[in-house]
Amino acid sequence: MSRERGRDDTRRAIAAHAARLMAQDGIEDYGLAKRKAAKLLGIPDMRRLPGNDEVDAALREYRDIYQGEVHNQRIRQLRARAAQAMRELADFDPHLTGSVLSGIAGPYAVIHLQLFTDNPKAVELFLIDRGIAYKTGQNRLYAGQELRVLPVFSLQGEDAEIEITVLDARDIRVPVRATAEGRVIDRARLAAVEALLQKS
Repeated sequence: MSRERGRDDTRRAIAAHAARLMAQDGIEDYGLAKRKAAKLLGIPDMRRLPGNDEVDAALREYRDIYQGEVHNQRIRQLRARAAQAMRELADFDPHLTGSVLSGIAGPYAVIHLQLFTDNPKAVELFLIDRGIAYKTGQNRLYAGQELRVLPVFSLQGEDAEIEITVLDARDIRVPVRATAEGRVIDRARLAAVEALLQKS
């Protein structure tokens, strides 16, 4: 076996194991899932870790084989809840991101929304005025090449937690990434989410 083929086999094995961890344990952090998978497989060389796209492919395959319609129903439920929240937050140009948008969300997935507004405080006032309980936090994202420390509001729901990250209105025109060199975060407005629901 060539060294290149061995490296590819190692990456596939880590991707498959990481996908299983994400599907069964509800892990959403790709880096964590890959590191845990490598450790469980006894692979110390972190340079052999697969890319997130490889884990995505393995996760889709795993869900198709082992979770099927149960998973599809859960995705529909999460997307419907996301769409409801987006309608309520319509004044802040909400976008759905993350595993609920991509369709790989696990049973304990968080619904991730990005809001775009010139007045971040207005989001908190909106929640207070409607008596919606929330916790605050921060998220670090790159808007274009600029690192932003952004306010986050976490809402607990009966069927899923919703995490709202508030960006500046001008950030709608630039790619947003989790890291400076990372992949652009996919996002969808309400109409696109509703279209996904109609297809499912």
